[in-house]
Amino acid sequence: MKIPLLDLKEQYAGLREELLEAAKRVMDSGAFINGPEGRAFEAEFASAMGAPHCAGVSNGTDAIELSLKACGVGPGHEVAVPAFTFIATASAVCSIGARPLFVDIDEKTFAIDPAALKRNLTRKTKAVIPVHLFGWPADMDAILEAARPAGLKVVEDCAQAHGALYKGRGVGGFGDAGAFSFYPTKNMGALGDAGAIVTRDAELHQAVLSLRDAGRSPGERYIHAVPGRNARLDELQAAFLRVKLKRLAEWNVARERAASVYRKELAGLPLGLPPENSGGTRHVYHLFVVRSKRRDELAARLLKADIHTALYYPVPLHRQPAFRDYGLQEGAFPVSERACREVLALPMYPELGEERARRVAGEIRRFYSS
Repeated sequence: MKIPLLDLKEQYAGLREELLEAAKRVMDSGAFINGPEGRAFEAEFASAMGAPHCAGVSNGTDAIELSLKACGVGPGHEVAVPAFTFIATASAVCSIGARPLFVDIDEKTFAIDPAALKRNLTRKTKAVIPVHLFGWPADMDAILEAARPAGLKVVEDCAQAHGALYKGRGVGGFGDAGAFSFYPTKNMGALGDAGAIVTRDAELHQAVLSLRDAGRSPGERYIHAVPGRNARLDELQAAFLRVKLKRLAEWNVARERAASVYRKELAGLPLGLPPENSGGTRHVYHLFVVRSKRRDELAARLLKADIHTALYYPVPLHRQPAFRDYGLQEGAFPVSERACREVLALPMYPELGEERARRVAGEIRRFYSS
């Protein structure tokens, strides 16, 4: 039996009729941009994430970009980002004319290392983007302790952490803004591209609303306060996301159940396992990522058994061709580089279930016993 890394078809089979009804509701309304579905979703998502304000946007990368712009970040500034994450975090910095300042990660959390952040700040550093990678929150207390005295803006990258908690509070509400992606593979994905920005800052929220909508002044159609852009969340995606938001909590619980099977069955093996929930901090297992010195051998063995895995991420950002001109060599960020050599994502999605998780774990045990 094939076990994919992720199976979206299984999820959508159970949502088909409700999603079709949501699409019909939008078509019947005749409102396709900046309509009632978008406003309702923003209110519902803000409430679910524990933030007073939410602005729907076109995708997760735009969510980071618009958050930075609303914070006053631009050309001539540096933005600290982890060297180990998806490139969109750094690309959003480049797209507004700023420069990514790569920082090494914490060995256990995969998030930006607060001590390394403090050591690497320069006079040009204007902001930091902590990434809540794989569903586990970054150490926000330590990051804020490093950022605030230096006057840095903090934009949380929550693309992989819908519903994750840090000390009992939802991620996205600790910094100046929280950027979410609803790419289809996320814990709560759209049927296409979509994103959102949550914040506790009413002025920043208003700035984002203007920036995402051609820079319009509040209530105006042809008066533009700033040079904005088109980065709105469309009504169809908002309607689809409203259907899925109602199930996010139960889906995260299902992920936790599968993760608990992995933890039990893989205990005692020479594998690094994800951090465990403690002190009100909650993992939502966007990915279940293990670490192995024999990563490539293990992945090949699992594939032979028709169990599909993936590498998140095989190349650190400072070694990407896109950043070749930065002149950063192998060894610049050793923790990030080591993670790139060792990480392996096992199958993880709400419908995986305990039986399939046990089969994956059993094959891993057989690999190490041989």
